[in-house]
Amino acid sequence: MKSLPAALFGAMASVFAQIATTTEPSPSDIAASAATTEPYSPVSNVEGLAFNRFFQVWFENIDFEDAAADDNLQWLASQGIALTNLYAVAHPSEPNYCAAAGGDTFGMDNDDFQRVPANVSTVVDLLDTKYISWAEYQEHLPYPGFQGFNYSNQETYADDYVRKHSPLVLYDSIAENSMRLRQIKNFTNFEADLANEKLPQWAFFTPNMTNDAHDTNITFAAKWLRSWISPLLTNDYFMNDTLVLITFDEDNTYKKTNRIFSILVGGAVPENLHGTEDNTFYTHYSVIASVSANWGLPSLGRWDCGANILEIVANRTGYVNSDVDTTHLTLNQTYPGPLSNGKYSEYSPIWPNPVTEADCSAGHGVLDIVKKTYAKTEPTYNYTSPFPYDSKSGYNVGNMARRKELLHSRL
Repeated sequence: MKSLPAALFGAMASVFAQIATTTEPSPSDIAASAATTEPYSPVSNVEGLAFNRFFQVWFENIDFEDAAADDNLQWLASQGIALTNLYAVAHPSEPNYCAAAGGDTFGMDNDDFQRVPANVSTVVDLLDTKYISWAEYQEHLPYPGFQGFNYSNQETYADDYVRKHSPLVLYDSIAENSMRLRQIKNFTNFEADLANEKLPQWAFFTPNMTNDAHDTNITFAAKWLRSWISPLLTNDYFMNDTLVLITFDEDNTYKKTNRIFSILVGGAVPENLHGTEDNTFYTHYSVIASVSANWGLPSLGRWDCGANILEIVANRTGYVNSDVDTTHLTLNQTYPGPLSNGKYSEYSPIWPNPVTEADCSAGHGVLDIVKKTYAKTEPTYNYTSPFPYDSKSGYNVGNMARRKELLHSRL
């Protein structure tokens, strides 16, 4: 893929937006790259507190009530733990995927072709501190590391793979590194990694636009999911100490709360918890925090810093999660930032500074490169909060949260 060079302006802690323009590769270019680009499948065996592998599978745009009522999702919930209080963090899709990798939306309120500057860290940088293997699996991605805006079904020309549903490729710290790019693969590569027992310890899965419910509905997607995951749930190699999060990027009715139905399954879920519910307040940021707590990793210093940790992990660390009053909480839009186009937030040219001096909910401080990059700067937001808010723009100000052993505090 050809793109104009991007420039960074200002100090390291105030990185301005990169303007990315792209000419989509031709079918012949894609075919040539597919013939020569080899996937990279590193393996590792770093022991965690609650799981040794963590996989998340994302679906699209379904209201909580509709997902919770689906027969196939109810069956999957009976095989694990239903998370009944997990929230997406914005609309539309792409800011949620962005948040899942980098702990922030950066004001994104659109599904545009986005690039996040290379000095903004991601969950990959956290995993790399302990050489924990990782991958991203995108159904029908034409070749490892493809950076195009989309890739249509070559028979029907219907939507298939889309860049906006690929969180890691949004970050130049990954997209500008050829080895990292080759770890963004397709489902055929996943099947090969499974058969060769070369699965990573962390992975993000996105089905295509048909199977993820975006262009269909929850009945279709849940039926596909059950047929896809059922053989995996009986595969000893896949299941061994593995935790799988099945979730959605956002709800479908923007005026609702953006609560999304989610399920934890896998060999890391104790049998006595099968068919149970976890009503703890979580967001997409909780996933990064939980991964950090499980493997003793630092924080990105963004919204993962104060996020609640999955109880299955928190119970092993002694961390006490916060109770959050969601009565007036709104997670349907976001705060100002450089990736906004003015639809659900306001544009600001300044990239937010993370917190650098905090233990964070995982208890292991902030990533060293983040502390070095943003040394002697003030964090833009109170990233130690269990939910995002912004005092300057008034976003989510006045909502209530408390640690279970503390009195209520107003944020």
